[in-house]
Amino acid sequence: MGMNKNTVLAWATFIMIFVGLSLIALGAFRYYEVAGYGFAAVGIGFLAVAWVFNALKGRV
Repeated sequence: MGMNKNTVLAWATFIMIFVGLSLIALGAFRYYEVAGYGFAAVGIGFLAVAWVFNALKGRV
Protein backbone atom coordinates (compact mmCIF):
# COMPACT_ATOMS: atom_id res chain seq x y z
CA MET A 1 0.00 0.00 0.00
CA GLY A 2 1.62 3.22 -1.16
CA MET A 3 1.13 6.64 0.25
CA ASN A 4 -0.29 9.24 -2.09
CA LYS A 5 0.19 12.99 -1.74
CA ASN A 6 -2.95 13.48 0.37
CA THR A 7 -1.81 10.84 2.86
CA VAL A 8 1.60 12.48 3.13
CA LEU A 9 0.00 15.88 3.76
CA ALA A 10 -2.33 14.35 6.36
CA TRP A 11 0.59 12.81 8.26
CA ALA A 12 2.58 16.05 8.01
CA THR A 13 -0.42 17.96 9.37
CA PHE A 14 -0.80 15.55 12.29
CA ILE A 15 2.90 15.68 13.17
CA MET A 16 3.00 19.49 12.98
CA ILE A 17 -0.09 19.81 15.19
CA PHE A 18 1.53 17.49 17.75
CA VAL A 19 4.82 19.42 17.71
CA GLY A 20 3.02 22.77 17.86
CA LEU A 21 0.93 21.79 20.86
CA SER A 22 4.00 20.33 22.55
CA LEU A 23 5.92 23.60 22.09
CA ILE A 24 3.01 25.64 23.41
CA ALA A 25 2.79 23.33 26.43
CA LEU A 26 6.55 23.70 27.03
CA GLY A 27 6.23 27.46 26.89
CA ALA A 28 3.25 27.47 29.24
CA PHE A 29 4.28 24.90 31.84
CA ARG A 30 8.05 24.45 31.72
CA TYR A 31 9.66 27.79 30.95
CA TYR A 32 8.24 30.63 33.01
CA GLU A 33 10.64 33.30 31.80
CA VAL A 34 11.05 35.04 28.45
CA ALA A 35 11.98 31.76 26.74
CA GLY A 36 8.41 30.56 27.29
CA TYR A 37 7.11 33.28 24.97
CA GLY A 38 9.48 32.09 22.26
CA PHE A 39 8.39 28.48 22.62
CA ALA A 40 4.73 29.51 22.47
CA ALA A 41 5.31 31.72 19.41
CA VAL A 42 7.08 28.92 17.53
CA GLY A 43 4.27 26.54 18.53
CA ILE A 44 1.68 28.92 17.08
CA GLY A 45 3.76 29.08 13.89
CA PHE A 46 3.74 25.28 13.67
CA LEU A 47 -0.06 25.29 14.00
CA ALA A 48 -0.33 27.90 11.24
CA VAL A 49 1.78 25.79 8.86
CA ALA A 50 -0.27 22.71 9.77
CA TRP A 51 -3.41 24.67 8.87
CA VAL A 52 -1.91 25.45 5.46
CA PHE A 53 -0.99 21.78 4.93
CA ASN A 54 -4.55 20.79 5.80
CA ALA A 55 -5.93 23.34 3.31
CA LEU A 56 -3.66 21.95 0.56
CA LYS A 57 -5.02 18.42 0.80
CA GLY A 58 -6.78 17.57 -2.44
CA ARG A 59 -5.44 20.60 -4.32
CA VAL A 60 -1.82 19.66 -4.86
